[in-house]
Amino acid sequence: MAIETELDRGAAFLLVPVFLAIGALAYFSFRAEPPLVPLAAAFALLAVLAFLTRTNRLAYYALAAAAICLLGMAIATIETERMATKMLGAAISAGITGRVVEIDTLDNGRLRLTLDILATERPVLRYAPDRVRLIARKVPEGVRAGSQVTGYARLMPPSGPVRPGSYDFSFESYFDGIGASGFFMKGPELAAAAKPPSAVGQASAWVENARDRIAQRIRDRIGGAEGEIAAALVVGVRGGIPEDVNEALRRTGLYHIISISGLHMAMVAGTVMLLMRLGFAAFPAFSSHRPVKKYAASAALAATAGYLFVSGAEVAAQRSFIMLAVMLTAVLFDRASLTMRNLAISAIVVIVISPHEVVGPSFQMSFAATAALVGAYAWWSDRREQQAQPAIQRSMPSKLWRWLATMAVGLAATSVIAGLATAVFGAWHFQRVSPLSLVANLAVMPIVSVLVMPFAVLAGLFMPFRLDGIFLDTMGAGLTAMIALAKWFSEHSPVDAVGLVSTHSVVLVTVALIIASMATTWLRVAALPLAAFALLALMKAEAPDVLVSEDARLMGVPVGAGRLAVNRARPNQFTIDNWKRAVVTEDVVGPTRLGPANQSKRNNATSPGVASPSGSGTAFSCADGLCLVEHPSGVQVAHAENAEAARRACASADLVVVNDATAGNVCGNSAVVVLTSRELARLGSAAIFLTPGGGGVPQQVDIRHAVATPYRPWHAQREFSREARGLPPYRRESKRQGAPEPATPAQ
Repeated sequence: MAIETELDRGAAFLLVPVFLAIGALAYFSFRAEPPLVPLAAAFALLAVLAFLTRTNRLAYYALAAAAICLLGMAIATIETERMATKMLGAAISAGITGRVVEIDTLDNGRLRLTLDILATERPVLRYAPDRVRLIARKVPEGVRAGSQVTGYARLMPPSGPVRPGSYDFSFESYFDGIGASGFFMKGPELAAAAKPPSAVGQASAWVENARDRIAQRIRDRIGGAEGEIAAALVVGVRGGIPEDVNEALRRTGLYHIISISGLHMAMVAGTVMLLMRLGFAAFPAFSSHRPVKKYAASAALAATAGYLFVSGAEVAAQRSFIMLAVMLTAVLFDRASLTMRNLAISAIVVIVISPHEVVGPSFQMSFAATAALVGAYAWWSDRREQQAQPAIQRSMPSKLWRWLATMAVGLAATSVIAGLATAVFGAWHFQRVSPLSLVANLAVMPIVSVLVMPFAVLAGLFMPFRLDGIFLDTMGAGLTAMIALAKWFSEHSPVDAVGLVSTHSVVLVTVALIIASMATTWLRVAALPLAAFALLALMKAEAPDVLVSEDARLMGVPVGAGRLAVNRARPNQFTIDNWKRAVVTEDVVGPTRLGPANQSKRNNATSPGVASPSGSGTAFSCADGLCLVEHPSGVQVAHAENAEAARRACASADLVVVNDATAGNVCGNSAVVVLTSRELARLGSAAIFLTPGGGGVPQQVDIRHAVATPYRPWHAQREFSREARGLPPYRRESKRQGAPEPATPAQ
């Protein structure tokens, strides 16, 4: 039986990280925080039952799978409790003193400082975050990692998703340990150190300063966007890469090149192993009596560990290092390195260390691509063994041509397999695909593989001796070619937005990928119908009719013909780009401001002398704090800056969004649906689905928020803002009145 064969070949172990990930995903999807003790008790009980029923194979595997899922939940719970990040509850301005952890240079010339907060003043924050990220125009000479700085800053709590289901900044900030972000209003200035940092802090500062020196040396030698990308590849600092280059890389599916991942780790390890093997080849007597392959693998392992150290050890880099370390360790023990078992071991280690990573695109796409490639490699190896033919003597030109053809086919196959394995995950998380990704990768990867990464390794080896110039120059030339190709493909790439992708299709694709990559018998074909059903369900997700930001200031309404009407002339670009991809629109239509002549013709009968715009199906019409637009279904949508303006829309609008936390239901008991900034502050951004009424039936308005209550730990800070408590924005009293600044929840 095929299932028995798969189990005998170790399929059960390969599924361990799958069930761990399912448990972690289940934990993070819960609406309320589960208690740890019952989870641990349930896990222990199921583990004991599985052990007692080990003679019954079906019961054993079922109980073991359930126990592993509970273990994944417990591990995720422990990580959440261990992080316990203190997050700011409301925006506030305060004087801060902090120790610099990291300094990033941004593409606009400004600096982003990560600080460990040591003290606050004016006012003293009673619940100050431990670590913040702040933007500064400039910093004094001599400020580096480990320095203490002081200044007056505007601190803001981490924001939630820009729409339900999108990237959650609060979640990421919580697990990164970042409790607030903002900018310096005054300063920063270098401050005298009140107390020296700990030994760990001193070591971290030394590493960070070394990274900064390496990055600056690379920038000085290469310069321009190429220098910024080179610094990103070597030490992992990506803030200075120009946005047009970033966008070109995203549109062409090449952005993975500048994010340190398995590709870079493998190239570093491969380059070191090749150099070591070539060096040993010069001493045949030594090589014939020593395990030089193991020596080369040990050197590669040390080199990748050093690369992880220098690159900042981000989570994605740690995950890639673990995967490669397992494979190199297998070489040291004379085991096959590129196997699904080694990949499973890597996944188990990563999930145990950082279970929150399983919900992110980096983890999902990385392991999806690797699993697909390992599975395809195993299938191809089995096929070659079955069709093995006697060796044929070939001429040198024939061997060279065969080698080049094999490399080309291998590169193409790698791009196709990895691209297909990650396409759905990319579309689900980012609502975009890269139609020319395959061609772009085929054109660029030889440059990266030959001119960029190997010479980056050589530059790193010779940098301590100041002999890295020629290698950095070669690396820069390769990056110039890469950027040129990326921009060319980006300009010729069709629109990459695909809209919202059904979660069901992602689940089906995941199951199909697991079966196709892990199965070794005819059971592989079971992946085909699952993949087919996934394609059929791919675009079944319903697109919202109205989108509202969590601060209640911005609304977006698709008005047809690929246009998105917004109520602000200068909306937040990041939010708008996300909304455009979600509802598949290309053009943003700004509001029409009515002049005095138009306003006088639209005076509201209930509010004499106050203008009321009329909703149109092309753009928001705005006057006196009220904006109206008509959805293609005929539903009238309004945005009001205050309760007074909202009342003027009650007679004509079906949905009113009020940027006023004190407004309440301004339309009384009418059928108008009112959404205030208090609800948005508590529950996050909103996606609204409209169903037009008919025959006297009122409109149906379905509002879905990005955040649910009771709050999970990464959203708990939301309840402390003034808006969430139904209070008006804080207004500082004049100094003449002598009124002190009142305390806020952030304090």
